[in-house]
Amino acid sequence: MEYRVLELFSGIGGMHYAFKYAQLSGEVVAAMDVNTVANAVYAHNYGATSVKTRNIQSLAAKEIKKLNANMLLMSPPCQPHTRQGLQRDVEDKRSCALSHLCLLIPQCDTLEYVLMENVKGFEVSQARQQFIEALDKAGFHWRELILTPTQFNVPNTRYRYYCIARKGKDFNFDNKKIWEHMPGTKPDPDQQSMCKISTFLEPDVPDDFLVPDDVLSKRVLVMDIIHPSQSRSMCFTKGYTHYTEGTGSVFTPLSETQSHSIFEAVKQIDMDPNSKDSEEAQKQKLELLRQVKLRYFTPREVARLMSFPEEFEFPAETRNRQKYRLLGNSINVCVVGELLKLLTT
Repeated sequence: MEYRVLELFSGIGGMHYAFKYAQLSGEVVAAMDVNTVANAVYAHNYGATSVKTRNIQSLAAKEIKKLNANMLLMSPPCQPHTRQGLQRDVEDKRSCALSHLCLLIPQCDTLEYVLMENVKGFEVSQARQQFIEALDKAGFHWRELILTPTQFNVPNTRYRYYCIARKGKDFNFDNKKIWEHMPGTKPDPDQQSMCKISTFLEPDVPDDFLVPDDVLSKRVLVMDIIHPSQSRSMCFTKGYTHYTEGTGSVFTPLSETQSHSIFEAVKQIDMDPNSKDSEEAQKQKLELLRQVKLRYFTPREVARLMSFPEEFEFPAETRNRQKYRLLGNSINVCVVGELLKLLTT
């Protein structure tokens, strides 16, 4: 079958890469997003005619029919459902585009396949209820899953909600629950087969990526520090490098033993009641912390952990801060690619 893909909330093209990863026959006939910076990255990788700066709420059913799109891939805004947000759900104006699509889907006879990604938490939202009702009304069979890249031997934790839906043949696995692993696989990944973080690293990373002294001095205790021999990293969000806690891991080339001994020495300085107001003690502490050589993961390394291929690149004018924001808002290509295989099998 030739798949004609409509990619909505397309961002930097993660779904497009997932479609290529799945090696399905067909093409992305249109991609749409309101973010002009993301669209510039998409166009840089796929050509200027491949993506349109467009408010999804202006999309009409007749346009989808005209495109003859039979597959819809989308990752709608997650902010209405994030743990850190206000969780206003359908009352959040950023939910309006998905609500609009829920009206369109039953009107689009050409659509046969749908894949949607969102944050964990979406599964208990009113928006999810709207979406499922739209799929039912349009005659889709659907399944829901919450998966993370570590289940696919990628050392990055990024739990996300997924819904796959198709017309015609139903899926051959249970629809009475939200799956927390791929059907036919073990729930927990084999840690022995997990890739080491070192295989994702760039050589000779410049000092620009070192954690700044002020962050080292004040925030090092809340950082998630990764060593070369480890096979894990935490979810990278759009706030990576801008905020310290909960936005992504940092890396040290030192072993766990080496860094532990340095942190023990720092701890001894902190426990000394005379060191708090001592400029010399704080200077000594900073010198010790610098020895850990803590640095941020580069945008290329984050892209690798999100399974983007090496051919993916940012335009030269894209700043690092923008790269982290765009990657934080994107999807894991491997996870979605595997789900596309499941969807079309």
